[in-house]
Amino acid sequence: MPILPTLRGPADLRDLTELELKELAAEIRETIIATVATTGGHLGSSLGVVELTIALHRLLESPRDRIVWDTGHQAYPHKLLTGRYERFRTLRQLGGIGGFPRRSESEHDVFDGGHAGTGLSIGQGLATARDLRGSGERIAVVVGDAAITSGLSLEALNDIGQRRTQLLIVLNDNEMSISPTVGGLSTYLSQIKLSGAWQSSKTAYDELVGRIPGIGPTVRELSQRLRASVVNFAQAGRLFEDLGITYIGLLPGHDLKALLSTFQSALELKGPVIVHVRTQKGHGYRPAETDQIAFHGAALPPMAVPPSTNGSEPGIAQNPNGHGMPTESMADDAAPASAIARPPKNPNYTAVFVGELIDRAKADRRIVAITAGMPTGTGLSKFQAAFPARFIDVGIAEQHSVALATGLAMGGMRPVVALYSTFLQRAFDQTVHDVCQNDQPVLIAVDRAGLVGEDGTSHQGMFMIPAQRQLPNLIVASPKDEQELRSLVVTALGQEHPFALHYPRDPGFGLPPVEPASIPVGTGELLREGRDILFVGFGPIVARALDAADLLAADGWSVAVINARFAKPLDRELILEHTRGKRLVVTFEESVSTGGFGSGVLEAIEEARLLEPTLRDVAVQIVGIPAGAFVDHGSVADLRQVLRLDAIGLAGQVRETLQALGAEAAPVAVGQGS
Repeated sequence: MPILPTLRGPADLRDLTELELKELAAEIRETIIATVATTGGHLGSSLGVVELTIALHRLLESPRDRIVWDTGHQAYPHKLLTGRYERFRTLRQLGGIGGFPRRSESEHDVFDGGHAGTGLSIGQGLATARDLRGSGERIAVVVGDAAITSGLSLEALNDIGQRRTQLLIVLNDNEMSISPTVGGLSTYLSQIKLSGAWQSSKTAYDELVGRIPGIGPTVRELSQRLRASVVNFAQAGRLFEDLGITYIGLLPGHDLKALLSTFQSALELKGPVIVHVRTQKGHGYRPAETDQIAFHGAALPPMAVPPSTNGSEPGIAQNPNGHGMPTESMADDAAPASAIARPPKNPNYTAVFVGELIDRAKADRRIVAITAGMPTGTGLSKFQAAFPARFIDVGIAEQHSVALATGLAMGGMRPVVALYSTFLQRAFDQTVHDVCQNDQPVLIAVDRAGLVGEDGTSHQGMFMIPAQRQLPNLIVASPKDEQELRSLVVTALGQEHPFALHYPRDPGFGLPPVEPASIPVGTGELLREGRDILFVGFGPIVARALDAADLLAADGWSVAVINARFAKPLDRELILEHTRGKRLVVTFEESVSTGGFGSGVLEAIEEARLLEPTLRDVAVQIVGIPAGAFVDHGSVADLRQVLRLDAIGLAGQVRETLQALGAEAAPVAVGQGS
């Protein structure tokens, strides 16, 4: 009988035998693989922490004890062990459970977060609050996928070591971060340091020696230095020891017995402890083990194949609960994602951007590409292959990436920093203080701008336009299609100021390639004439605005459409020219509506009203992502429908505004009847 469906919560793990725990680990992997085959998600990271998660939940008493996941995409096994098995099939789907920890989902989820590097700071805060309250809960932080290399993590480690806060830090090293020495002596020393005798004896010895009149403090200091030298010589982790954190490692991350024993001892130590665990990303699923990058985060089902004639999928067996479970042949022999046939899609904006950047870099040796731990997601791995000497990956350190680009620009280079919109939020200070204040020609490529879908609240790229509109010297642009993206890359690299180029995760429209040409900064384009209503769009939402204009045309409304291209500076002259004589101006953006592109258009019209009384009768409607709430997870298409940002929703919002203005029927044009 399967074990996983019978678990009511993590406390049930304490009733299982060692053999049952191993069986449970296999069931968890099967469930994750089968679910991600349907929903997409972060497969490799979660498969790597199954035993680690079981061990922590067997020893700790969640939710009284707290487990912090950094980053949160490692938490799929945690979700399955904390009462979400029945809903796990809804992972990352609209109305389903999230791909990251969510406090609204479970009392076992400590904080909502999807960004790497935050866990140690959160854990330190929880531990400090515990100490101030005098309560006794235990705090564990699982740090993985190179999050330990982020600047925020290092800042937190320094504070944790200085304050000697009791905290268990599990360094999940899946070979995406550091690789310390492995050996018998290292293991032996770890066992010694975990023993109570070692911890108490070294403290007692230091106190005894320190009381020797005259020479005590000197002898104690020499003794401590010698002890540290021996430990550091024989074992990795010197940085942590120097910071005041006991380092234990290296531990095999899929040996459940070793994990349980070591974690149990580490939790009994008084100060902060790092247990360094080596796991295999994608463990238990051969394609994910051999292609860790492709299976890190599967935007599409990593095992999807064309359905067979009987309605089932080859290689997927149905369990009694309806979950798709991989058959033995699939688990062992399935092809990597890159080898599975899928319906062809148009190249996405990321691919088009990088292709154009590579073309520009062939002729301009000043171009340097920078990213922060995301060369594959941003497409810059292709730039790296073409120009390895001009590619920099600073790790999960977005702040550093932007400051570094400023220095490169000051040195005469043309730096291009490619970051997801959600992660660029971290580097806002560097954008302001370094890039813009110094007016340096840094191209900030804002990838995943707008809705990104299944990764949910922490990843939607909805806040950067309002943030950037206020910054002096910064140009803010977005294309209506992939060809215009290429032209805006040329534009950005050909001018002398900071330039933020926003583009979505979406595939392009499949337009035939044309030679890109520089676009004068601050110029939009009129796409269609109209006498009643003016639509002004920013970014690829312009295509949906055109479709919405067609829907309103069927009602008899004549709609003009402008592709703004630039949110800053606006093409005020073009917008005002076509505002005159209109009943309504509607702006469209896939960004939070407060303070964004639409606000800029409204500001321009309001300023013009003072000089042109005829403009006072023109109403302005701003259409975007409503302010005041985060956007949950779900497919981009579903979210656009829910937020009414698809063509039908855009047209519907405009119709409601027209009704509110008392203009339910379109005016009859002269010569079209009585």
